[in-house]
This record gives sequence, C-alpha cells and structure tokens, in this order.
Amino acid sequence: MARDAHSPVRRLATLALLLGIAACGGPSGEAIRITVPAGSSLRSVGDSLVARGVLDNAQLFRLRARMQGVDRRLQPGLYEFRRGTPIADILGVLARGESVKLKITLPEGATLFDLAHRGESILGIPADSMLRLARDSALRSEFNVPGPTVEGWLLPTTFEFTGVESARDVLTAFLTARRDRWPSDWKVRADAADLDRHEVVVLASIVEAEAMRADEMPHIAAVYRNRLRLGMALQADPTIQYAYLVDSGARKPRLYNKDYAYTSPFNTYLHPGLPPTAIGNPSDAAIEAVLSPAPVRDLYFVAKGDGSHVFARTYDEHLANIRRVRGTR
Repeated sequence: MARDAHSPVRRLATLALLLGIAACGGPSGEAIRITVPAGSSLRSVGDSLVARGVLDNAQLFRLRARMQGVDRRLQPGLYEFRRGTPIADILGVLARGESVKLKITLPEGATLFDLAHRGESILGIPADSMLRLARDSALRSEFNVPGPTVEGWLLPTTFEFTGVESARDVLTAFLTARRDRWPSDWKVRADAADLDRHEVVVLASIVEAEAMRADEMPHIAAVYRNRLRLGMALQADPTIQYAYLVDSGARKPRLYNKDYAYTSPFNTYLHPGLPPTAIGNPSDAAIEAVLSPAPVRDLYFVAKGDGSHVFARTYDEHLANIRRVRGTR
C-alpha cells in the first residue's frame, strides 16, 4: 500500500532533514552571548538567536524544540553560542541550563559600594538599584540587620551568577552567607565583652581598614576597644574616607588637615563612639580580633610605611613614635 506523502511520519522525516541541513557547516566565529530571562517564550528565544546571528531560521528552532520536547524546559541564564551551532545542541544547552557563570568577588574589607559597582559591570545591574535596596527595611528585617544599611553584613567571598539575577538575588547571596557563618561562640564572646553584633561588625570593619597585616589585627582591635572603654574618640582615618564615599561616591586619595573636620556622623575625630554603620565588610579574622584583642593597654598607633605600625600607651610616646617614623626630632 502506498504511503501518504503528507502523513505525520513523512512530515517529521522532512522536518528532521531540513533541520539537519540548517545545522550543516559547524560552529564558527566568536562566541555570541544570548540572555534568556526567566519565563521566556520559545518564540522570543528563537528570535533572539536569529537577531544575534546564531541561527538563520527561528521557525526551525521552534519546530525542533517541540520535536525534542524541550519547549517547556528552557532554563533562564546567559548563554554563549557560535554561529552554525546545531539547533539540537543549542536546545540541549538551554534545557540543561548550561549558562555562562559570572563570578563576583567581594574582597575582605570591601564596601557595599564596591559590590554595587561589580554588580553593574559584571551583571548589568544598575549600581544605584543595589544601593537603594541595601537600605530597604524589609531586606534588613529579613536578615536582622540593625542600622540604616546592610553594610558590614555581607560575607567577603565569591559567588557565581547566571547573568539574569536581580539586585536582591545578589545581596541575598552575600547576606545569607554571612548569616550562616556566624558561629555561636561569637555571640558568647561578644556578650562576655558587653558588645552586641552591630558593635562587633562595626569595630571589625574599622580594624580591617586599618590593618595591612593580619597579625596586627588583634593589637589594633585592642587600641580601639581601649579607647571605647575610656570614652575616647576612635580617631580612625578610614571612617573619614568612608564619609566621603557615602556623600560623594568616591574616597579621597589622601586626607589633609581640613578633612579631619569634615562634617559627617562617620567622622570619628568629631564624634566619640562608633560610626552609624560598618565602613566595609570585615573578614572572619577581623571579627576574631575584636572578640579576642591583644592583652595590651595601648591607645595609639602610627603607620611605619611598610604596612606595620608602632603602638604606644601614652600620647607622649605616640608623638615620639611619629617623630621617629617620619625621621624628625
């Protein structure tokens, strides 16, 4: 019995042949990036592939997707393909979610502003949107963050993203990591030192900003804890730098005498006690230093220029150290 030329089997065979012909030639050229947002339709993905020059025919793409049964299994993400990549291979990658992995690293001591700019340059998330969200009361409440911003509560680490994340996705990743990495003994030791979590994080962020060497962190932490105990102003230069960052979006490359009078709640030369928030996101080592400071009574230190500091208990000793460091009498 003769077969119907228009039977379903014949039509599928014809389509398969056409799809195979469309894929001939093999991949070539530079990788082309295609963003597939969550909830994208098969049509929109096919149109994007054609618009970017990966494929020539969006209809064949849709037909093959339905034949392979992956039309409802496309995963969101940022993908890379070369022109001439077989449609079956493209669909397999999209269905398995084999997207480009984009890494964002928050270094120890880096600020929320640093993360916002990385999010913009790597993921295309406007920095302003992340900075606004960092002040969102609902987000701060979700992670039990005191103060007006989540600064200080982001774990310095590296995360991989797919390229379709939102500002909330990024902040949540770093906030969750810090929340999950807060050992129970830190609370016990903070309580014993009569410090709450906010005070620990703020102090640790200042220690992180001042210390160029990890082995000096406990000594620097001791100086600041001694000053707090005596009611002395912390007089930490990094807090002034952070004040400029908050107000203008950029640190000053160098502080001059006039800057020590800069009007800001972050200026610890003008305002005794801790600044309103952390001035960066401290490492575990900085937090440990605050919880276990060196057993010293020093109140002053001056940088030597090689990354280390000279410490002193009295102001006269401190002045002598400054003269010695600077080579003056």
